[in-house]
Amino acid sequence: MRLMLIAVLMLVGCTSQKEPAKIALGNIEAIVIASSGDAAKYAPDQLMDVQSKLGRLQASFDAKDYAAVVAGAPEVMTAAHGLISAAATAKATADKALTEQWTVLAATVPDYMVAIRRRLDLLNKKSSRRLAAGIDLGAASQRLDGAVSLWSKAQAAFATGNMPEAVSAAQRLKTDLETQAGPLMLNLAALPQS
Repeated sequence: MRLMLIAVLMLVGCTSQKEPAKIALGNIEAIVIASSGDAAKYAPDQLMDVQSKLGRLQASFDAKDYAAVVAGAPEVMTAAHGLISAAATAKATADKALTEQWTVLAATVPDYMVAIRRRLDLLNKKSSRRLAAGIDLGAASQRLDGAVSLWSKAQAAFATGNMPEAVSAAQRLKTDLETQAGPLMLNLAALPQS
């Protein structure tokens, strides 16, 4: 009789912890799912750690060890909240760096395009035939037109808030313009800073 009473009390104890364990797991899962997009990009190691801890809690739940879930849930919940914070901080830092890069590129790239256009205009004059010797001015002009198109795309990405794409396109364009300037005998680094 006494063994039966102990078994019933253990069953009641386990059953009474099942619902809190289930709720705790659900709450932690919701936080991990909601933060996983930014966390995967900005705090991947921390995301893997939280997912691993959550997996161990889920395994305890599946093994009907609800007491272990209830006992371990606060630590994992704290780690999940830390994940949100870490991802937000890393994202803010990355966004700030992209904004700073864009500011520099937005000041530099248009000046480079203007300088190249002026150089092409000069080289297209009859009085500059010697300077233009060996330079395919038509190809250089088409390449500059392509640069103008790429700059429009970079600005559109910036306007829609897609800073990674805007900075990437502007950086590629800056590099391409520097390459274009060489055969035109134009030193873009010597341009006055605006």
